[in-house]
Amino acid sequence: MTTTFAQLGVPSRLADALATQGITSPFPVQAATIPDGLAGRDVCGKAPTGSGKTFAFGLPILAKVEKAKRGRPRALVLAPTRELAEQIKKELAPLARNVGRHVFAVYGGVGYGGQISAMRKGVDVLVACPGRLEDLIEQGVVVLSVADLVVLDDADRMADMGFMPSVMRLLDQTSPVRQTLLFSATLDGDIAKLSKRYQTDPVRHEAASVETDELDAVHHFWLVDHHDRTQHTADLINEFGKSIVFTRTRRGADRLAKQLEKLGVRAVAMHGGRSQNQRQRALDAFSSGKARALIATDVAARGIHVDEVASVIHFDPAGDHKDYLHRSGRTARAGATGTVVTLVTHEQKRDVLKMQRDIDIDAPQETVFDYIADGSRTPEWYEAVQTASKTTEGPTAEGTRYTFLRALPQGEVVNDVEVSEFREPSVVAFTSRSGPTPFVYRYRVEPSGAGSRVILEGSITGEGLRGPAAFLAPLAGKFFKRGMAENLKALKARLES
Repeated sequence: MTTTFAQLGVPSRLADALATQGITSPFPVQAATIPDGLAGRDVCGKAPTGSGKTFAFGLPILAKVEKAKRGRPRALVLAPTRELAEQIKKELAPLARNVGRHVFAVYGGVGYGGQISAMRKGVDVLVACPGRLEDLIEQGVVVLSVADLVVLDDADRMADMGFMPSVMRLLDQTSPVRQTLLFSATLDGDIAKLSKRYQTDPVRHEAASVETDELDAVHHFWLVDHHDRTQHTADLINEFGKSIVFTRTRRGADRLAKQLEKLGVRAVAMHGGRSQNQRQRALDAFSSGKARALIATDVAARGIHVDEVASVIHFDPAGDHKDYLHRSGRTARAGATGTVVTLVTHEQKRDVLKMQRDIDIDAPQETVFDYIADGSRTPEWYEAVQTASKTTEGPTAEGTRYTFLRALPQGEVVNDVEVSEFREPSVVAFTSRSGPTPFVYRYRVEPSGAGSRVILEGSITGEGLRGPAAFLAPLAGKFFKRGMAENLKALKARLES
């Protein structure tokens, strides 16, 4: 039987407000933590982004928070980024109105005037980034001494961003008799120390971690040439729809957004070098569907919460496994599915492979062959190595000629070899005049816009192969071991027979 918010103890006015939004059943992290939060217990929750933790701490806060006096909030929620602070406010403010409470967010990148005015009118639940909050305290606008409900959201991110000294200074100013709710993707290191210092006998809960296969996303790692990344990104956006693309630098985000626009993909950039108003306009354009792609840097990774993001594209691979998880958590949120694609240049293969091992993502690094039905997009640096005229299942027309392309060193010549069956899994075999060793690969075909994309998965092993492809598997294994010219000749003969 499905648990309801009312059964967890959530007051009817809040539960009814959730129901009007179509939210009737709690997510696991909410079901686990809300009862303890309502009971006044300190909570230490390990929960990834997208798990529903905003309501996990927000509902107990709104159910219990008292009315505040001017400049003296009764509840404080600390968040690492402007986007996350604004998102928390947007999710909680409509619910707060149902219980006669006011939620407001303060962060840098905007003027002080509106924030000072709001605090002087009275804010019951203050959502804040540490830096701006300390500025307002220094100006005498905010006093935290009566804040007896405190939330630390994405505490590990605040630690990564160097906010821990500021966070501790702020916590030291809150009421000594308080309830503290801490949520983080990890609970070790600095987070464990923080919990020990500022929580009293906390109850610990762990939601499914994005460091496991609980993240319901399909992960791909594509080996591509550096100069092809923009076109691959455009193709992916056209295929999947609403996508968030991550770059390493602000300049890279701006440049990619302009390049995608030239390719007919409406894109907006969002990073720390833009004002809050510019960032909000970009996020609004993406959320509303006016823009199909949001190009962002890591600073925005945790603060972006947009429903129905179909894919996350790592245009530049993440710096480490934590950044990969935070970026990728923008899709497949709260029970939805999604696709995550990392574009990997050959120089980045080793670092990305190490990151994959750290996260335990067992996905091959795939060499991508472009499929171009009419040849209009064939780059000069590509050589056609295979052409097959076959009927396929799917959106493509019968009798279309398919061109398989591979990036080749200058001057390398490749022999054409006919593919006898165009089904998954299938095999393509080709050789180079520079050496006797044949290359025999298994590939799969995926829809891509109006045609198909051919993805090379690696040398075949024979497992799962059918029909004409099956006899190639043991032959290929023998050839790779011996690598003799006569074997190459025999392979060619078998393919032509």
